[in-house]
Amino acid sequence: MENGTYRHTARKLYDFIQSNLYFNRPDLQVGGEQFNSTLLFSLLTALLGGKALIIGEPGLGKTTAAEYVGSLLYQLPAGTVWASEVSGHPEQTEEKIIGRPDLGKLNTGQEEVVWSHFVQLPVKIVDEINRLPETKQSMILDGVDRGNWEYLNEMILNDEYCLFATANYQDQGTNTIIAPLLDRFDVMVESRYPGPSYAFLISQRQEKEELLRHPDLERELQEVLKEKLPPEEKKSRLGAISESFGTYLQESLQLSTLDSASREKVRQHISAVGLDQDANAYARMLLAELSFCERHGQKRSSEVCEEGCHYTGYLCHRLRNCASNRLPVSLANYAKALAWFTDAGEVGIEEIRAVGPYCLAHRAQWTDTHLSLLQKDRRDDPLQIHLARQAISEVYQRYSEQAERVKAALANAYRIFQGEVLEPLAGDHPIYAEIRKDLNLEE
Repeated sequence: MENGTYRHTARKLYDFIQSNLYFNRPDLQVGGEQFNSTLLFSLLTALLGGKALIIGEPGLGKTTAAEYVGSLLYQLPAGTVWASEVSGHPEQTEEKIIGRPDLGKLNTGQEEVVWSHFVQLPVKIVDEINRLPETKQSMILDGVDRGNWEYLNEMILNDEYCLFATANYQDQGTNTIIAPLLDRFDVMVESRYPGPSYAFLISQRQEKEELLRHPDLERELQEVLKEKLPPEEKKSRLGAISESFGTYLQESLQLSTLDSASREKVRQHISAVGLDQDANAYARMLLAELSFCERHGQKRSSEVCEEGCHYTGYLCHRLRNCASNRLPVSLANYAKALAWFTDAGEVGIEEIRAVGPYCLAHRAQWTDTHLSLLQKDRRDDPLQIHLARQAISEVYQRYSEQAERVKAALANAYRIFQGEVLEPLAGDHPIYAEIRKDLNLEE
């Protein structure tokens, strides 16, 4: 299957979900096309093997969007996806999420783990993650980050997985999602109200979930998941059943899907997508504003940015925390995936600007002063995404005004790093100060 065929399959899956399963309004434009951000980023997350946090009001399709995408992109019947979900609530335990001792074996003195379906399957969904107390969120940190799950003296390492978590807006039953866990999500999107017409249509289409059901294959998957088998054998058997479900979808719905080998090929194609010069320079300029501090060397959440700083007009003055190293990884991966999905050829500024708000929104900790200034703005987005979108646009405006000089400064720095005797270009933006730091030159 060639790259264009993979892309065609992914586009057909997006169209099928949009037309039959997850009714929505488009809220994102890229390359002249209209997309729904929740569906688009959920699909890209599944393709990449990424992690997405889906927020929104109760009952607006947060979990179902992830279920539909996971079912079709990973060839898993909907019933199997449902059975593997983890519910967020205060009494949730490690045994329910990860695994438990085999009590029969334990009575004979053998320590053996019965792994949860959540841990074993490549599609992982945590429903209402912010109902997990903060002390229990740390239980899934390592697994969310690396696919590394441990219980007793055993371990499962997922070769391929994607993770979705949903979160309702704050109420009496919710908790704060801890910063280390938030940072592990690549993107955050909002599942929005689809409008009265689509909402009414949803009420008339209650049977739509049956399209992705297959009770016989669901039972087969259940049996294999319960068996104690060598990892490679279990993976092979699960893969064979998944491919049978893919065949069923092709025959019953005339819908092509992607098997494990195809998904790996897609990731290779996405990884090979390059960034053009402007996208590269703009991304660095953005990261400079998100991490720079003239007084303290870098942004730190424990330190306060003083008034009267020369860089007061930049994002660094409005932020309390420093951008993590996961942000540029998410930014590049999703921009490449979007460019691949839209057949853009390479990543340009448009792709960086499109994915940027969703990669930044949940990671940025804005000052109270900045929040108070913008929280009453007229907007279509939830506040966090709105603030991130404003920040991305503001940096784009600054880049547009000095793009050639920024690119020249970066090119000049590369030549200096290669050994040429040159003076770094100066300018009134944190990127120029950061270039001097890279070259180990004191201000």
